[in-house]
Amino acid sequence: MKKKSLISLGVILIVILIVVGIKVVLPLYHPITSDEVAKCIGTKATLYTQLGCHACETQEKIFGDSYEFVSVVDCFFEREKCIAKNIQATPTWIINKETYKGTRSIEQLKELTGC
Repeated sequence: MKKKSLISLGVILIVILIVVGIKVVLPLYHPITSDEVAKCIGTKATLYTQLGCHACETQEKIFGDSYEFVSVVDCFFEREKCIAKNIQATPTWIINKETYKGTRSIEQLKELTGC
């Protein structure tokens, strides 16, 4: 009886881990955003990127076709702007004068910007 209980418990734990993993990873890589949300984020936040940055490319993919509405500064071409804001890594978001390094999901950005 104990062996069956342990197996059942193991299966339940694996299912829970899979569900949690999908909830955490899927928003980062699944570009589900509307133009309205991207426009809102674009007016309240600035994304600092750099040519050749793979994480920056991932951030762009998260927005999909709505990326055109995001306010973006490319530190490769606009170095002075990045130096002035003390950008040390890309991608970096500046939202409400706060700095957030790394790729962010749409849900995280909506929460940070109030969109």
